[in-house]
Formats: sequence, C-alpha cells, structure tokens
Amino acid sequence: RMADSWEDSTGALPVQPKALNPTAPTFQFRPAAFSFVPGPGPQAPAVAQPPATYQPAQFTAQNQPQASPPQPPGAQFPAHPGQSSNAHTGQASVSSLAAQVDKMDIDSAPPPPSEVLPVPAAVVSAPAAPAAPAASVAPAPPAVVEEAWMSGSGASAMDDNSVMKAYDALLAEDSRDHLNVVFIGHIDAGKSTLAGQILFATGGVDQRTIEKYEKEAKEKNREGWYMAYIMDTNEEERTKGITVEVGRAHFETEKKRYTILDAPGHKNYVPNMIQGACQADVAILLISARKGEYETGFEKGGQTREHAQLAKTLGVSRLVVVVNKLDCHSVALPGGKWDQTRFDSIVSGLSPFLRQCGYNVKKEVTFLPVAALYGHNVKEKIPPGTSDWYSGPTLFEALDSIEDVDRNPLAPMRLPIVDKWRDMGTIIMGKIESGFLRVGDVMQIMPNKLKVKVDAIYRDEKEVQATRSGENLRLRVTGADETDIMPGFVLSSIKNPVSSVTQFEAQLMIVELLEHVSIFTVGYKSILHIHTVVEECEVTKLIASVDTKTKEHKKVKFVKTGDMCICRIKVDKAICIETFQELAALGRFTLRDEGKTIAIGKVIKLPKNHN
Repeated sequence: RMADSWEDSTGALPVQPKALNPTAPTFQFRPAAFSFVPGPGPQAPAVAQPPATYQPAQFTAQNQPQASPPQPPGAQFPAHPGQSSNAHTGQASVSSLAAQVDKMDIDSAPPPPSEVLPVPAAVVSAPAAPAAPAASVAPAPPAVVEEAWMSGSGASAMDDNSVMKAYDALLAEDSRDHLNVVFIGHIDAGKSTLAGQILFATGGVDQRTIEKYEKEAKEKNREGWYMAYIMDTNEEERTKGITVEVGRAHFETEKKRYTILDAPGHKNYVPNMIQGACQADVAILLISARKGEYETGFEKGGQTREHAQLAKTLGVSRLVVVVNKLDCHSVALPGGKWDQTRFDSIVSGLSPFLRQCGYNVKKEVTFLPVAALYGHNVKEKIPPGTSDWYSGPTLFEALDSIEDVDRNPLAPMRLPIVDKWRDMGTIIMGKIESGFLRVGDVMQIMPNKLKVKVDAIYRDEKEVQATRSGENLRLRVTGADETDIMPGFVLSSIKNPVSSVTQFEAQLMIVELLEHVSIFTVGYKSILHIHTVVEECEVTKLIASVDTKTKEHKKVKFVKTGDMCICRIKVDKAICIETFQELAALGRFTLRDEGKTIAIGKVIKLPKNHN
C-alpha cells in the first residue's frame, strides 16, 4: 500500500503494481534448454552449471525461425503554490491553450530537491559484436544477452561505447532522418485521398491496383474516392467514406523516410485521432477549399479547430497546412484556374487561430495549395496555367525541408505500445520515443514488470538489426504472451524503467467545460489520454489556480473555463508516465468528457515512491 508519498514520510515502501493477468503463465530460463518454457518463475531459478560443462544457448539470427514481417490485424513548475491575487476567470481564448501550458513557469523557482524525480541515468546497451562488413549493425552478443537475461540485469550488461558504435553503423547504413506524419482535418477534407496519392507517386501502389480501386469506386457511385481506398482498407470505411482507424503506410524520398498516419476526421473518432497524433513529428492539416466545407470545419465544433489544438497539445511542433480542392468547380475560376483570393482568405483566417494555438506561423507553419485527387503540387509542380500566382514548394519539398530531429541513443529506452497480437510469437507495435534498440536486447514491459527479449525488429516492412528513436516499429519478443500486454504499456530499459504511478500532479489549462458542468473541482471525473494510455481519472486535490498573466498562485475550491490550475489526478490502474521535463512525449496529456476536449496539460510531479 502506498504511503502518502507527496509528504515527507519515511519508511514508505515502493509500490508493487498488480499483475494485470495473475493467471498468466510465468517463464524461467533453463540453461540446458534452447527456448523459454512455462515454469514456476523467478521463485524457482535455474541452477547454473559448472563453468567447465556449461554451454550457453546461442540466440542468433541463424537459429531463430525465419518469418516474414508480421502484419497488424486490422518545464519545470513550482512544487507548491504561494499566495497571490485573485484567480483569472472568464471565457477561454485559444491563445491560452498549448502555448501557455508549454511555456508557463519555465523561469520560476524549481521545487525542493527532495520532491523532484531523479534524472534517469543514461541507458546502456550490450557490447557490439566485432565490426561487421558494409556498415551493418550487429545484434547484441548472444552470451551477453543470455547472461543479462539470467541475472535480470538487462541494460546494465551493456555499455555506452557499444551503443554508439552500433548507432554510428546504423547512420552509415542509412543516414536519412525518419519523420512520422499525421494527416488531420475535418471530415471529407481529402486526408486519405492525399495519403493514397503520395503512395502512388512514390511507387507504393501500382497502376493496376489503382485501376481496380477506380472500378470498385465507380460501382459504388463514388468515383472520387478511389485514391482513398489505398488507405481505407475495410468495407465499412469504403462504403461510408469515413476513416475509422488510423491507417499506416511508408514512403521515402532522397532526403528522408516517412511513416504516414492517416487519422479519422469524424468527431466520433477523435480518440483514434489522438492515438495517431501522439506518435507524430509533423502534422499535415487538410483544408477543403470547397464552398461551405472550409467554413464548416473551422466554425465552433468543427474538427479543423479541435485537431489543430490537439496536435499542438500532443507535441506536434511542425504543421503543413494543405489547402485542397481548389480545382473544385465551386471555387475554381473559368478555365479551371485556381482562385488565389480563396487561398489567401483561408490563409488569413487560419493564421491568427494557429498563432493562438501556440504555433510560430512564420517558422513552424507552411501553407500550400494542392489537388490531392490528381496529385498536383504533391510531388510535381502545379501544371502551367493552373496557378501562376503560386511559386512555393511542393508538398514533398516542404516535408524534406523540415529540420532533422535530434535523437539521443543513450537516453533510456521508451516505447509506448499501441497494439499487440500473435504471429509466430508475441508481436508489439509502437513508436520508440527515446533510446536505442537492438535485436537480442533484454527489456522490461511496464507496469507489470515483464522481462522480454527482442528477437526481431521490423521497420517499414523490413527486418533490421537495430533502430533509433523516432521509428514506428513492430517487435517480436519472447518472455511474455500477448494476453499479458495491453495498449498503453511501455517497453523500457531495465536499469532505468519508466515510472509507474496511480496518481500525479499536473498543470492544466481548462479549454472548455461542458454546458451542464460549468466548474472544475475535486471529484471531477473524465477520460485521460496520455501517449497510448486511455484511462478514466478523477481530480483528488485542487492545489492552486494560476494567474495566466502574473504567474501567481492562489488556493481556490474550483476553476472555470479559461483558467489554469495545478491539481492532483488519480487513476485506478497503474499507468506509465514521466514528467514533461524528463520526457515530453510521456508527460503531456488531454482530458476529455462526453466526446469533448475539456482540458490540456502536462505532468509536473510524480510521487516520491513509485515503480
């Protein structure tokens, strides 16, 4: 039982999180055996054989079963407030959303050292094998991996030098940066169509397949939807013309590699959109220039607004605004020319809103016109005579011009799990948010502390020996069954495991409360979305309200729409998170209630005693 770890209590024992599946079989390693077998677990460890006769099993790529890549089935803030003037109240302006949450109190005094989560030590990795030819990355040596598994030391059996050597070899093999691109925007803006056009332009789909989809769409009287069929694969999505699940695909240019995350635009599927956006580095915001569609998406309640706000909240710092359907007859000029006045009016209407969301419009936002159905200004320039007024970059040029992301291979390994299934072993899928991973590494799945060994890594449908942060991966692991793993769990290093807690302190910006619940106070329940975690939560303590102008704190009993506050939030089951200062991707979140985003925030403090 956790003591009140927010107080300076002594003798408090660390929390032991409940096993999610107590009836699941445990595993032990038998030195004389080749594979993992069900057994009594850690309480009955295998007895080591004398050195003279002990021959460790060699886990190499050669004696692992060969299989095709698995396919998925479907700022630190003050520790406690001081006294201040009255709390700020009133109607929320969008300008006080993500920008204020990200930048608030950065210069304020840090919390007492005893209440700050210690900075995790650098993750270390297993010694690399002797230099491999042609800059290929060698997996962790089998003997070291097996020793690490048996001792439970995991990452401690590896050193920084071997990690850096493997990282340098990986860059020598392919130095191109990888970006995850999420397609967001109001329903029917053309997200799936643009994603399909990109795949067609880069050779991901052949002409014969396009003709098949075109015929299928024509039979359903949906001639303009055939490009969307590339991403919308199930019959429900094709029939209704609505994306439900986040579609995934890959494409490459000479400068970068990309993973497409095609998010749904319907308001009923915003939770799915959040799952896609939380993995993204760049967002492409689709705007339909057709008369009435742009206005519908941008008005109150439209998904253009909510998606842009959520993208910034979820850490997407670069935005490409694509104005689509300028070739539509409702807005096109005589002769099929694109209307510059319509394009400029959309840009001038969106710019102030995006600035209020926290984007630096000059540096972080790019506006460009396209015709997604025909591929104009996607890979190739706009045909002459169609849009003589535009001389900016194509979509590919805009994406390639984005600065490379700084990735530290020595950071603790963190991979939030998006999905899991069984395919010749246990498969987990997710984006590696920090660290470095190699075949043969022994990691830990939190919060249930399952030790697993990475048998295979699949990136962009290809099997690789190592990978760095920022990649969307599928991993084949041993040591855990898929029934023991849930979306929201985190694969992390053993030496520096991710924090597992049932409560945390956060700084919240109240976006817009429900009409029939006009105050936010202790006892308020909502749905917490943080990385891939979706859990019901409750506010257990309202510590203070924060004046957005003076940054002063004041103790209050409730806050309203537009207010900023510091509160304590509790969940029923242990979740894996970090403070925003430690790892932003695992420290930013949103609160939703009755299908509506009511607050955005960041984790600023964890209990002193946590796993």
